[in-house]
Order: sequence, then structure tokens, then C-alpha cells
Amino acid sequence: MSRKSSAKSAVRKQPRSVVTGAAGFLGSHLTDLLISRGHFVIGIDNFVTGSVDNIAHLGGNPSFKFIQQDVTEFIFLEGPVDYVWHFASPASPIDYLELPIQTLKVGSLGTHKALGLAKLKEARFLIASTSEIYGDPLQHPQREDYWGNVNTIGPRGCYDEAKRFAEALTMAYHREHAVATRIVRIFNTYGPRMRLHDGRVVPAFISQALKNQPLTVFGEGQQTRSFCYVSDLIEGIYRLMMSNTSEPVNIGNPSEMTVLEFARDIIRATGSKSRIAFKPLPQDDPRQRQPNIDRARQILGWEPKVKLAEGLTRTIEYFRGKI
Repeated sequence: MSRKSSAKSAVRKQPRSVVTGAAGFLGSHLTDLLISRGHFVIGIDNFVTGSVDNIAHLGGNPSFKFIQQDVTEFIFLEGPVDYVWHFASPASPIDYLELPIQTLKVGSLGTHKALGLAKLKEARFLIASTSEIYGDPLQHPQREDYWGNVNTIGPRGCYDEAKRFAEALTMAYHREHAVATRIVRIFNTYGPRMRLHDGRVVPAFISQALKNQPLTVFGEGQQTRSFCYVSDLIEGIYRLMMSNTSEPVNIGNPSEMTVLEFARDIIRATGSKSRIAFKPLPQDDPRQRQPNIDRARQILGWEPKVKLAEGLTRTIEYFRGKI
């Protein structure tokens, strides 16, 4: 390193990160981690699915600035940016089924704007992709080199294809403009700050159990899921951004269980009197969902640490305060 570069590094202030979707479940936890590790964070959100409650504790924090904006519009920021973390998107079935066009726009136009910011600022970029890009998988568990089995015109296609396009656009910027890009494929994640009625299985089951209502299980409940606690997930994502790989990386918990087993675990953990109610399986609902995390282990030295029982205890405590 030259003396000039060394001197510039010596006077460099804290790293500056932009987090889109900063008021969301994952975006707010990521923001907290970044601030705890010395970053100045510029959070962007339009509150379509995010909540001001998730970032209220950051009010007055000198390391946090919030901008209320739709990321499908041009993002203008003064000053340097070192990292762009693109998390803005509806992420639960109830949201993207109600907001299909907005979901497609944030995955396409929003990703384009976020990548443009990273290119302009010569920042490193990470796209929060999803296990849903694998669709209803024919390969199990899912590896990063699996291309997926997606119904492009089905009701879930708006989310699946938005994320698949976002990945393709990210790689195009990497190849065409030499932007340093990272792609994380996020599997089922749970923890505090999930919305009670966002349609995902964890908040649905916990809220029903705490109210002693029947737990809604679709089909016979034999479809499988794997659940990663939010702190584990965010740590894996941070390591990915700081790594040197541009390949997609699965981040999730490889411990697989059926939805029916999970429902029974929730009833036990909450001490609920709830029973289980079976309803017809929704169209294109994935039958199996389990990550192969060999790449995360090898490249990032990462694997989940929080056991399901411990994570559920924390999450249930959070939801008790919301009901």
C-alpha cells in the first residue's frame, strides 16, 4: 500500500452502509448489527411492510440516519458509501399476494436503483435473495447450483421471479461494471420483530397458540421447513458481505422438520390449549425446504448456533408482549 493510500485509510471515518428495507424484520436487525460493529447506517424504507417500531430505538443515535423513500425511485445520497445492503421487498405470502406489482417493481426497479448507487459510490453490494428462487424444488436439500422449479405465472411467481431477476441483474452489474456483489439466499428465518399477521408460519402459529385458537396447518402438514434464528442469519449475511465470493450462498438452518411437527412444538412451547386445524394446501406451496450450507461453512466459516427451543422462547416472549 502506498503512503498516500495508507494516510487516506488512517483518516477514514467509520464505514458507511446503506440498508434498504431498514424498518423491516431483517433490515432492522441488520442495522442494529452494523451499528454495533462501528458502521454509520443510512436506512431507507417506505413502510409498505416495514414498521417504525422496529427502528424507534435508534432515534437520536448519531450512527443512524433514516430516509423515508420508495427505493424504486432514484436514490440520491451525498458523501461516501462503502456498502449497500438491498433488503427492501415484501417477503411473506400475504404481502406479495396482495402487492404483486409492487413486489415485482422493488425486485427489478428497486434493485436497479440500489445497484446504480453501489456503482456510483464504488461500494460493495449485497442482494437479499431467497430460497423461494428454488420454487417447489426437485432437488433436496437445495444447493446453490440448483436452478429451481418455479411456476412463473402462478400466484407466488411475482416474488420468485422478482428475486430471480434481482440475482440476474446483480450478476450483470458484477460482470459489466465490475461492481463487487454478493448474493445471499435466505431460508426460513424467525425471531422478534416479525409481524403478527404477516402470513408466515412462525408468527401465524405463535399468535394462534397464544390466543388458544386452532393452529392452521395446510394439507396434511407433511411439507418440510427449516428455521433459522434471526441473529444467526444476520451474522452469516455480514460474513458474506465481508467475504470475497460473488457466488450465491445459502444462509439458513439445515435442521429439517415437518410443519405438523413444528405446530406441535409451538403448542408445547406456549403451553397452549390449541388444537390443529387442517386446510387445503395453497397452490405452489413448496413441499420441501432445506438448505445445503456447505458453501457457507467452507467460505464463511458459518453455521447456525441458536437451538430451536432457545429461539422459540425468545420469539414467543416477544409476541406475548404484542398480543
